[in-house]
Amino acid sequence: MNILGINAVFHESAAAVVVDGKVLAACEEERFTRVKHAKEARVDNPQELPEKAVRFCLDYAGLRPEDIDCVAYSFAPRLRRAGFRAEWWPEPGFEQLFLQSLDEVDAAVTRMMDRPFGRALRFVPHHLAHAASAYYPSGFKNAAILVVDGIGEADCSMLAQGAGDEINIIESLSYPHSLGFLWEHASVYLGFSAYDAAKVMGLAAYGDPAVFRHDFTSILKLAEQGYSVDPEAVGFQAIEPHGLDAIFGPRRAPEADFLPHHMHVAAALQEATDAAMLSLLRRLEHLVGGSHLCLAGGVALNCVTNAMIARNTPFRDIFIPSAPHDAGTAIGAALVAHCAQAGASRPQGGATPYLGPEFTEREILAAVRAAGLTARKCKDAAREAADMVADGNIVGWFQGRMEFGPRALGNRSLLADPRRPDTRAILNRRVKHREDFRPFAPSVLAEHAEEWFDLGPMSKSHEFMLFACPTRPGCAARIPAVIHEDGTARVQLVRRAANPRYHALISHFHKRTGVPLVLNTSFNDSEPIVCTPAHAIATFRGAGLDALFMGEIRLTSET
Repeated sequence: MNILGINAVFHESAAAVVVDGKVLAACEEERFTRVKHAKEARVDNPQELPEKAVRFCLDYAGLRPEDIDCVAYSFAPRLRRAGFRAEWWPEPGFEQLFLQSLDEVDAAVTRMMDRPFGRALRFVPHHLAHAASAYYPSGFKNAAILVVDGIGEADCSMLAQGAGDEINIIESLSYPHSLGFLWEHASVYLGFSAYDAAKVMGLAAYGDPAVFRHDFTSILKLAEQGYSVDPEAVGFQAIEPHGLDAIFGPRRAPEADFLPHHMHVAAALQEATDAAMLSLLRRLEHLVGGSHLCLAGGVALNCVTNAMIARNTPFRDIFIPSAPHDAGTAIGAALVAHCAQAGASRPQGGATPYLGPEFTEREILAAVRAAGLTARKCKDAAREAADMVADGNIVGWFQGRMEFGPRALGNRSLLADPRRPDTRAILNRRVKHREDFRPFAPSVLAEHAEEWFDLGPMSKSHEFMLFACPTRPGCAARIPAVIHEDGTARVQLVRRAANPRYHALISHFHKRTGVPLVLNTSFNDSEPIVCTPAHAIATFRGAGLDALFMGEIRLTSET
């Protein structure tokens, strides 16, 4: 059975193709349109489908629209209608517009696929799609499942159990009790956009949570069922929410300096989030038990919380997909639709993040010529790139299939020397044009990772850069460019079997320097991560990189 999965509600529009239970392709729309998050999170656009991502997925799988047996959309309008309360929207008419737009999804799918689907268009509950995106690729036969995000149809957190081929929902926390929205409002209060939770997480390491600990107890309260959020304190229902201003003082202007005050707010939010997640997991462990846990939803991108969970709960094996945010529900919805078939087997695989486009050498050379540049073919790109990194250069590394999810994992990456104290400032100021406090991650050979980092309980998801791990004594001074203010690093383990070319590059760097890791950050500059050779070349030129490796083709700044 050929299933097309789509996420188009809210943001992070994405598509995926599942054939007979196997995930063949998945990609976010932003990578093609070059618009971050694909579109604004508005009530009038859930019928705006990720058409370019859909086209890629079908082409990669060798399928035509008429070959698709089912389209799975990761939102269920009937649940929204059943769970909605009038006080949710500060302006009248918003909910009616949202539901009207959802009613247009059927027609939008018909237009995009040039055929009607009728009952073959399945509306999959949003949190069930999140849960499926983690549980089925995990390989666990049984697992506790926790989904935490801004909102699905009406729920903001979901506790579930995976048992064999089935996912059983146990409990949910409904809006307004939303950790995801609390982080969005805090991001805006701190002068960022609502999408910048990762910046708040990075800023938290510089603050003291004790300064505003008491204030957060009035906002985010622990309870037997997990937690509750005071919507009036945050200002969820206001047209222009200023609830946090009343508690913490005037919000930071986007261009203003960062003060200790802002750092303390971020730190207290991080601490309160950790406590709320622990409360949820104590409840989940009581209801489900076991040692396996699957996490999904946007809050599962919080590397600090994930590491805390791994060290402070009974769950010893944790799986988080590379795209736990809304984009991942495209895969999850398709997997739910697959499992709904009579006699369907459990989905196989899907844990790899390398599900996007790849390009031939001919396509790469055509892009080089179109840019008016001259390239050189390498005898060994991994070795040459490693040598350039070791010599202090900033290198673009563009290889194989693009990653699915918000983190670059060695196929669309910028690489630099972690040993140089000035690397972080150079990248933040000259290349990425972002705040100085933002950290960078190390990609480390899996076979040497425990020598350098305290990884805690091992997880497949260490390969997806989803845990903040402390360094081993004496190691931090040798790799200052990838160590955050709190002494941790957002580690990505690199296994030869998962990414042989990237593993070879880091291995060459290790042989030359004695350090089994490189600094890895996403290949972009205030834009979505590059997808095509043309995108890579444009960013190579615009960001002033020293070299770009695409397959065995090399460009340098002198080209």
